[in-house]
Amino acid sequence: MTGKSVRTLLLIRLLQLKLYNEMVEALRHFDLTPIQYLVLSLASRSGSWSTADLARRFDIAPQSMNEVIAALEDKKLIARSESPDHRRILHIRLKASGTRLLQKCDGEVDRIERSAFRGFSSREVTVFRDMLSKALAALEPDIHGASMGASLKLRTNGGRRAHARAP
Repeated sequence: MTGKSVRTLLLIRLLQLKLYNEMVEALRHFDLTPIQYLVLSLASRSGSWSTADLARRFDIAPQSMNEVIAALEDKKLIARSESPDHRRILHIRLKASGTRLLQKCDGEVDRIERSAFRGFSSREVTVFRDMLSKALAALEPDIHGASMGASLKLRTNGGRRAHARAP
């Protein structure tokens, strides 16, 4: 052994895979996918979101986000309404059934988080979350649309993964 430590990116990816798989299993009981859960969660936290806003937020194609939104609408968990500013923009909001289901799902996701971070103090969890947020912010496009520090972006398209070069 050379004494070289494991790459941070590898550790993050391994953690992400394990937690994602647990989330898939937990949400399956509620007939939701992780992206559907994340959309419900985000929609519950602030006003209304357009499909385009959500697609940008999750870095997926607008068409893929339309499929996610349509599935949630079919399940009667969200409602879409016309934007008062632009008739072609539809905003989503949670329905009461979506709020109730989200509360149940949150309980399961909380359980997964508690399990994953049980060896952390509350202060360590806060610091870890802050560091992850800082790393994510560093990879967000700057005001000119160029990605700061990242030449590859991972995009999800209908469940398939493809790498696209950042501008």
